[in-house]
Amino acid sequence: MIQVTKRDPKEPLENMLRRFSRKVQQSGVLMRAKSGQYFQKPISKSERRTKAIIRQERKAVKVKKLKLGQR
Repeated sequence: MIQVTKRDPKEPLENMLRRFSRKVQQSGVLMRAKSGQYFQKPISKSERRTKAIIRQERKAVKVKKLKLGQR
């Protein structure tokens, strides 16, 4: 559980809210909640790796074309 306490009695609520949201982002709670929102079929490690490799290759081609001024 993430908790934020006032540093001094005159600290504004906005500062506390900003610190709280930063802690939530850093902890990864929000990402875990969003990932569990929809069901995903379990896939094997090898399949996950091959998909990642394909994504990287496509991104490299896209960046190369962008540098050459093509679409």
